[in-house]
Amino acid sequence: MAHVIAEPCIGTKDTSCVDVCPVDCIHPAKGEGTFEAAKQLFIDPDTCIDCGLCVDECPVQAIFPEEDLPEEWREYIQLNADWYKNNA
Repeated sequence: MAHVIAEPCIGTKDTSCVDVCPVDCIHPAKGEGTFEAAKQLFIDPDTCIDCGLCVDECPVQAIFPEEDLPEEWREYIQLNADWYKNNA
């Protein structure tokens, strides 16, 4: 299971979570060409090691373990995966 970034990140894109990720699975980071165009940050489900360090760093509480993701944000599981499929 990976962590998922959900709706509260939209428009915020605080990169505190990027700074603490030990496997560099949260993108786009500031300075990447896709950062400005992206509405939110995304976690790569294939790279995430489920450490949870990013959860406490998120100032808008947008990051959840997949199994704890609120039902109304379940589509973000696929949105995170699709971002990596289309931008990797």
